[in-house]
Amino acid sequence: METDTQTQARQSAITRGLTYFFETVAHGFDSVHAFWEGEVTSRRLATAIVVVFLGSLAAIEMNRWGLFPASIARVVPTNHFYAVNMAFTLLLLQEVMQLVLTLPRSFSRAVGKQFEILALILLRSCFKELVNIHEPLVFPQDMTPLLRILSDGMGALVVFVLLTVFIRVGKARKVHHDGAGLYAFVLTKKALSLLLLALFAVLGAYNLWLGVSGAEMFDFFTVFYTVLIFSDIFIVLVAQRHLPGFVAMFRNSGLALSTVFIRLALVAPPYYNAAMGVASALFAIMISLAYNYYMTGRLIAKRRR
Repeated sequence: METDTQTQARQSAITRGLTYFFETVAHGFDSVHAFWEGEVTSRRLATAIVVVFLGSLAAIEMNRWGLFPASIARVVPTNHFYAVNMAFTLLLLQEVMQLVLTLPRSFSRAVGKQFEILALILLRSCFKELVNIHEPLVFPQDMTPLLRILSDGMGALVVFVLLTVFIRVGKARKVHHDGAGLYAFVLTKKALSLLLLALFAVLGAYNLWLGVSGAEMFDFFTVFYTVLIFSDIFIVLVAQRHLPGFVAMFRNSGLALSTVFIRLALVAPPYYNAAMGVASALFAIMISLAYNYYMTGRLIAKRRR
């Protein structure tokens, strides 16, 4: 039979192996993060988006003049606002990448990044509606897309304003934690971020393949937001293991619920999507205010003892 010493040695070897694995993964994450956040990469991405935007405008104009063969003309649109939609889609993809790389930093910062993306998605919806408007405007036929543009634009503005409030109140108050537990928690989040990056690439490549092959493409951001919901819940559960506590659990669970509201806003019909986006931001702010109020009260109670 295995002795206690042998059991402890085996468990210690397993622990060292897992630690080495997660540290290796974390090193890979740090390399990807340094590359993506580098100044050179940022300039190249910005340049690429400008080139795609101008190239899309040129291709659309050429198609309007009938310069493409029928096989290509069926794919290339004839409305110039599709180029704006393309540019905003690339900007959103860049923001999603930054969101995934933000996950290991803090939960509130990652949630704030999701609200940034929601605001951009609402703005993107405004530009998507522009393709349904006649040139020049025709009333009352154009009233429906105009009202949708107004709704999504105001929703994006309110979410942006509420985001500034959330950034101020959403930062968790510092609480003393076990150093080893915090280190293991950060390693786990970095491993999760790398997994999400891989899934991000696979979903994007598959959706692009669907578009090239002529099949119907799925809404990439809606699908990826669904994945983010499960990743947020996973982080909440892992945080409870490494950094236990009811108050932190309640705060993180509440913020995770706000991301569920964001996901519902993405699939809601016009007008309701903006309202649900604003409601999700308000909910996140109230969760953060309640957490800060509780922690302040507990700190005052400790000082009085």
